[in-house]
Parts: sequence; C-alpha cells; structure tokens
Amino acid sequence: MRGLPTFVDPNLIVGTEGFSDAGVYRLRDDLLIVQSLDFFPPLVDDPYVFGQIAASNSLSDIYTMGARPVTALNIAAFPDDQLPLDVLAEILRGGAEKVKEAGAVIAGGHTVRDVEIKYGLSATGVVSPDKLITNQKARPGDVLVLTKALGTGFVTTAHKANRCPEEVLAAACASMAMLNRGAAEAAAAHGAHAATDITGFGLAGHANEMAESSGVTCVIELSKLPLLPGVVELAKAGNRTRASESNRAFTGPSVRIERGCDELLTEIAFDAQTSGGLLIAVSPENAATLVAQAKASGATATAVVGRVTERRDKPLVLTP
Repeated sequence: MRGLPTFVDPNLIVGTEGFSDAGVYRLRDDLLIVQSLDFFPPLVDDPYVFGQIAASNSLSDIYTMGARPVTALNIAAFPDDQLPLDVLAEILRGGAEKVKEAGAVIAGGHTVRDVEIKYGLSATGVVSPDKLITNQKARPGDVLVLTKALGTGFVTTAHKANRCPEEVLAAACASMAMLNRGAAEAAAAHGAHAATDITGFGLAGHANEMAESSGVTCVIELSKLPLLPGVVELAKAGNRTRASESNRAFTGPSVRIERGCDELLTEIAFDAQTSGGLLIAVSPENAATLVAQAKASGATATAVVGRVTERRDKPLVLTP
C-alpha cells in the first residue's frame, strides 16, 4: 500500500495505519461508523455452513472495535456456468442467518462470475466514541484473554486432504460459525483497553500487531492456549497450512521464543485462523468476570493466555 494515495480527514478516526481491524469514521460527535470487508473461498463442503462461517468472520471486525453491526452487503464470486445456483442460495442463506442473529440487516450486495467460489460481507457498525475499542491501547499490567479455541487451520487443511475426523470438523465449524458478539459485550462491560480478532495472521501475528500498535510487549503462555478437540493429533500428523509458515516467517523477527516452549504449541500459535476469537487486553482485576461473562454467552473456550508488559527487546514473547 506504500504507493497508494493517503487520505487526510479529521473525521477519519481509524484508517489503514496501526494494523487496525476496521476503519472508523466520525459522523457526529456522538456517533462513529465502523466498516470492514472480508471474503474468502470455501473451507468446508457444506455451502450453508460456509456461508455462516464467512459471515461470522466478516462481522468479527465490527465486534472487535466495540461496535454494533447494523448493515451488511454480500460480496460473492460464483461459477454459475459450472454449479447450480442452489449452491449460491445456500451460501447466502447461511450468511443471512448469521447477519440476522447479529441483529443487523443485509441491504444488498454484488456477485460476479468466477472460476472459484468466494463469499463474505462488507459490514458496517455503529459505536459511540467513548465505547470504541482499538488494538492500540494495551497497557503494561493488563491480562490477555482469548475467547475461542485455536487450530482451525490444521482442521481445515486436514479436511481438504480427507484426513479430518467428522467430529473434529464439526467442532471447528461450530467455533468458526459462532459470532463474537458475546465476547465483545463482555469486553465492553469490563473495560477492555484493547482488542483484536484472531484470523489469518494467527494468534502470534495479531498479538504482535497489538503490541506494536500499543508500544508494549505481549507475553503469550503456550500452556494456557485453548485448543480445538483433535488439533494436537492433526498437527502431529503435519496438517499445516502454507499461511502458518508465512506467518512465522513474517512475524518471526518480532518474536522471542523462550527456551522450553513446546514446538507443537508454538506452531499452533502461528496457525492461520478463520473466524477466530477475540484477544482482549484488560485490567487483571476485571479478567475473571470478563472470562465468566464470555463463557456464559457461549464462548466456552475463553481463557487467560498471557499478559502485557513494558516494551522489551521484542514486541511478542512466547513462553512455556
């Protein structure tokens, strides 16, 4: 993006800088809109489930910023000369039901013919300025809370190779399709200082972005990471995505991996996620109640996974 024009507008509160999860624009002194767009090819065979996962993933950026989703536009690519339109209808139905669950509405969208199916949403949310959460204000002394289990990259890779047990895939799909609404409400209710959602750059990549944006160091304790069922076995069998390798190569120079770290758990920390949970920085006195509220809302894997310190030699530290 270095050669692209820059935009200077006093109402553009959050733009492309700072590794932010969504753009934020001020409409009034008391009202901000939050905008994001995300779409990708299918990870699973069931078109309805794929639509649910893609929509939940797209809405996650809105929740991450402390906002309430209000509208969404479908964006889809579909080989209508190769597959029946019933498949597209099921994808859109899955997405529509997640948007409805979020309390938002689909206001339209756009579809093009392509050789590969792709689907997602352009989502818009609203938030008052005092409720906006970014990834830029994590504080030394904060506790790091993760609200979904990790390992979707290993699961979907194994599934594509017909090496994933059905019950393992089902658990991963349920996690990916779950909205981050309850987690976001818990973050807002307990004074979260910063948040980001864990998607394609993996836990390590997104934690590193939070640390860089906030001028701190995030310390992740690998033994505390919540894992999807069956992920350890799939990881041992070598079901790694190319994105996990590139994540480690890109983030590696910013990470200190301490002696004694389990190599398998380290790989999971770099595993590219789809529709992952929120990583929330919150005061330690509020962490337990935040975790309890998130679990009560359905985010049952929520756990404390680390802490924030003053900036060290590296912005991210992985410990056993």
